Amino acid sequence: MSTVLTPMSDVFDDGSTVITRRELKALMKRSNKPGLRHLGVWLLLLCATSLIVWIAQIHVVLLVPAMFVHGVVVVHHFALQHECSHYTAFRSRTLCNTLAALCGFLLFIPPRFFRYEHCDHHTYTNQPGHDPEMIPLPKSRAQYWWYLSAIPYWRSQFSGLCRRATGNMTEDEKRFIPEVEEQAIVRESRIMLLGYALILIPTVMFSWTAPVIYWWFPLLLAEPVMRYIRMTEHVGRPTVSDRTLNTRTSKVSRLWRFLAWNMNYHAEHHFAASVPFHALPTLHDKLEGQLYVEQNGYWQAHRSIRKSIQDVE
Repeated sequence: MSTVLTPMSDVFDDGSTVITRRELKALMKRSNKPGLRHLGVWLLLLCATSLIVWIAQIHVVLLVPAMFVHGVVVVHHFALQHECSHYTAFRSRTLCNTLAALCGFLLFIPPRFFRYEHCDHHTYTNQPGHDPEMIPLPKSRAQYWWYLSAIPYWRSQFSGLCRRATGNMTEDEKRFIPEVEEQAIVRESRIMLLGYALILIPTVMFSWTAPVIYWWFPLLLAEPVMRYIRMTEHVGRPTVSDRTLNTRTSKVSRLWRFLAWNMNYHAEHHFAASVPFHALPTLHDKLEGQLYVEQNGYWQAHRSIRKSIQDVE
């Protein structure tokens, strides 16, 4: 299945040229090498945090903090799934599809469904009633913290997965899922639920603890971190079609950039979604001064979001 997520462009809405098509085409070149190098270090980090969890079992008081640290790495599999959904993490489409499926299963995010949903997100970025991934600006501090708890997120994820497994899709979902793909989406949901059941049964019957301490609890503990990061991408930005305004880039440390597969350069990603993750820093430099950037990272982005909440309260 091939989905073009956003068209290439070399001009902004005012018609000013900021990067030539030749420069953009060079940045769009795909390769397996950067992705494989990144993936190799990623797996080493995942093994290291898993080892921390294993050691922490000796001292139970350390287990929850260890699972949280491990969980921060686990929830960032979303960044890899996202890149693979764009077919930009690797030149090999087979490798992209395989890793998107593995990450999607790990995170309870159906990869085929996500690809179609994300396509609409790029088409209607931050447009109320049209962007299926839009996170509305909270109307109060209570709503802000409620979203960051990740409870609404998990409720939506599980209910959506189960509902689609029964063949029931919402009108919004039917809008971005081609009719010929609906059965494939239903089948995907059923296969995922079957896979979870096959893991849950021995976990319950034979007290198999590995999925609990290395997967489920870390995921639950750290998902608020991912919610915190996802909010910085568009929340509080103008709900207009101008991509120089509706998307926010956050300058963060090298570790956070690594975990996010450079998706902190989110405004650059929305400017040209076909540019692979490893070329986004270069694109950022070429577009300097043209996009909205939070120089002090995620923390400063949330200060802006909370200020916007105060303005509407």
